[in-house]
Amino acid sequence: MRILLHRADGATEPWIKDFGKYLPDAEVVVWRAGTTPPPCDYAVVWSPPEGMLADLGEVKATFLTGAGVDGLLRFGDKLPRHVPVIRLEDAGMAIQMAEYVTHAVLRYYRRFDEYEAQARAGQWAPLPQHNKEDFSIGLLGMGALGGRVLEALAPFGFPLRGWSRSAKEVAGVQCFHGADGLDTFLRGTRVLVCLLPLTADTNNIVDRSNMAKLPQGAYLVNVARGAHVAEPDLLTLIKSGHIAAATLDVFRNEPLPSQHPFWQEPRISITPHISAMTLRRESVQQIAEKILKIEAGEMVDGIVDRIRGY
Repeated sequence: MRILLHRADGATEPWIKDFGKYLPDAEVVVWRAGTTPPPCDYAVVWSPPEGMLADLGEVKATFLTGAGVDGLLRFGDKLPRHVPVIRLEDAGMAIQMAEYVTHAVLRYYRRFDEYEAQARAGQWAPLPQHNKEDFSIGLLGMGALGGRVLEALAPFGFPLRGWSRSAKEVAGVQCFHGADGLDTFLRGTRVLVCLLPLTADTNNIVDRSNMAKLPQGAYLVNVARGAHVAEPDLLTLIKSGHIAAATLDVFRNEPLPSQHPFWQEPRISITPHISAMTLRRESVQQIAEKILKIEAGEMVDGIVDRIRGY
């Protein structure tokens, strides 16, 4: 068995070493531009270059080393349709996402962001606490990652809300779905957390129109994709005070350019796409287990629906 591996960062040796532990009989071939790899059975990639698409048409399945799939589906019809694309499921990412979002929510609820600003200015001024009953947390997206975030937030007693494309029922969560449910969801959400997959329908979903439906003084936490947020609209609403603050881990252009106005807005907290880092060992183990299932003729989870985009 051969596995075709592509890493944009060039750090292939640790991945090869881990595949050697979980699939000792497999040969890992590193894909390099301008070369023709030998025939391979599977591909393991993340946001590969267009020049790799022909080689992806020769494998049994393409595995992604992340939960998102937009980095591959962006090729549209150029992507071989007869080869299933299989996304990474959790592999240690869900707990990281839950930690990140919980930290952001508690920081705003306890007004730590304001206390940080006071401390920099040398001010000592206790602030009134937010009313927890009015501090509703709304998740855009209730997939595997969203579900784990809701579990992490539940013990704190916040009103929890969730929106998804199709109807869902989650204990302790007020659920909304579809276009008809989005407005009602937004109007009752104090902290909006974006965890959606990026598709044609969700691109720019957090725009001026939708953010304006949030209550005055709402907060935004984006840990999904930068293209979900209309960046100029967010700046406008933050400057007007309608959005009190935002925590952003993802951006349309990464790394975020040094001249980007987000850097100069103190009410926007920026992290460099670290809310849920890919854990290599756990990822390789999951991919290896799925490869063995495919080889045994068994079904595997995580196959991407290309029509839905996730």
